[in-house]
Amino acid sequence: MTTEANLYVHHRLDCAPRQWKAVANALDQKGRRAIEAHGGSLYGIWRSQIGRPRDELTMITFWQDGARATDGVADALRGVASLRGHETRTMTPTLRPTSRAPPTRQGNFAFRWFETPQKHFDEFLALSAKGWPDFESSYDSQVIGLWRMVDPGAAGGAVTSLLLTRRPDLAMWERSKIPQGEKEIAMRETFNRRYDLCDSTVVYTTTLLTARDREDTARWT
Repeated sequence: MTTEANLYVHHRLDCAPRQWKAVANALDQKGRRAIEAHGGSLYGIWRSQIGRPRDELTMITFWQDGARATDGVADALRGVASLRGHETRTMTPTLRPTSRAPPTRQGNFAFRWFETPQKHFDEFLALSAKGWPDFESSYDSQVIGLWRMVDPGAAGGAVTSLLLTRRPDLAMWERSKIPQGEKEIAMRETFNRRYDLCDSTVVYTTTLLTARDREDTARWT
């Protein structure tokens, strides 16, 4: 992994059938302690809701010193039973997050990946910043982060980025796609422009296993 400071790592974790919760518990306890021992912090663990396999987890870790991330991750995963595979991508924040404080409220968390031509990425960021305030106030939703991948992205110099948003539930996800009133219509036009700048985009939704307010017990996938 890179030696940059204030580095985030996105982890995709493949668990044995029906073992996603056991793996998540191990990472939230032993894994968290191992990460902190190497100067990092556990930003969050999410389980699949729609669009990813049932037994896949998503985890994000934060590292003030990227040089310590490789050993820290290895220690966190060592001995975790039922973990069959692990993929990582290193990334740095753009507009958000502005602090290392992790999300703590349960909800519908959407991980949306973008591939954007380098020449359009500044406009992509500007449109994001323009649209987010109305998005958050209209739908009781939060933009958690927008990260840019450090590792090589798409061919041709495109920028790979990850947008993480929280909505209260899936009903609000649907509601946010159907604008009502002038403010929401203008916001949707802003996001449509951003959408059209990209070469590709894909999204999946999750719930937060490390939430502090409540556990999501539904079986989604």
